[in-house]
Amino acid sequence: MLGNPSENGKVMDKITRIGVDLAKNLIQVHGVDSMERVVVRKALSRQKFLEWFANLAPCLVAMEACSAAHYWARKLRALGRP
Repeated sequence: MLGNPSENGKVMDKITRIGVDLAKNLIQVHGVDSMERVVVRKALSRQKFLEWFANLAPCLVAMEACSAAHYWARKLRALGRP
């Protein structure tokens, strides 16, 4: 994760929103905090994608609309994501 210090020196790294770009082999994720600062930007394999989300605090997820989006949305909902 990337952390950006705020004015008081603390790291604001709580992800509030994640954008997900689905692809055949790698899934790109881009997460920002409440101040719109980038907290995480990474490429994950399909196998690591759900594992990574399982260890993440609940947040808003924006996913591209494609044929695989419904599949991944069901998987994320199974993890308790809204």
